[in-house]
Amino acid sequence: MLLQNLSILVLAGFIGYAVISKIPNTLHTPLMSGTNAIHGIVVLGGIILLGMGVGGTLNKVLLVIAVTFGTINVVGGFLVTDRMLEMFKAKPKDEIEAGGE
Repeated sequence: MLLQNLSILVLAGFIGYAVISKIPNTLHTPLMSGTNAIHGIVVLGGIILLGMGVGGTLNKVLLVIAVTFGTINVVGGFLVTDRMLEMFKAKPKDEIEAGGE
């Protein structure tokens, strides 16, 4: 069972890399925004499982790691998306007249 799960994980990694590498750079940031929802589900699921007390010590350690990395990814994704959206906001008139300083 472990070998089968590891095989699926490795194949999923290769397929994910192949798909992402073919996407133009201009689409990476919008895709990151979409993956925030997926990592939000990972964080929520990990918190629920931790609250239920399911599994042994190793499972709990792995859940804490998953929740930590998922939270970092969600926060980082929102920060990058916010910076990207700032670029598309109209500049105030006084800033344009002052030469952007």
